[in-house]
Amino acid sequence: MESGLTATQLKLQAGESIQVKGKVLPDAKGFAVNLGQDVDNLVLHFNPRFDLHGDVNTIVLNSREDGEWGEELRESHFPFQQGEKAEVTIFFDASELKVKLADGHEISFPNRKGVETIHYINIQGDFKIKALKF
Repeated sequence: MESGLTATQLKLQAGESIQVKGKVLPDAKGFAVNLGQDVDNLVLHFNPRFDLHGDVNTIVLNSREDGEWGEELRESHFPFQQGEKAEVTIFFDASELKVKLADGHEISFPNRKGVETIHYINIQGDFKIKALKF
């Protein structure tokens, strides 16, 4: 996946949220929203896959510590469509992250390291960003 947008030196605190709006590219294989301390330490890797790494219409969630991936969580609810608008809101707190999709479906993912501040965001892949709101 190509790198799209990366921002560092954020100070997203527990209790705050981030909203990503955009459009999935027409021939999308997948995209990812990564939140954490830096590229090697992610509290959340949110990765909708249309047809990528053997997964079809699956959302993969994971975390990364010192460059090592944790245990993947797979979600079969898949509201994304190629060539269509997409919106994801991530609520962050000390114990978990809640990912709310545009259709109202929510996915919970544990804050495995108890991170209290997110300093890094990266959005990559087959996704054109229209808005990013903190």
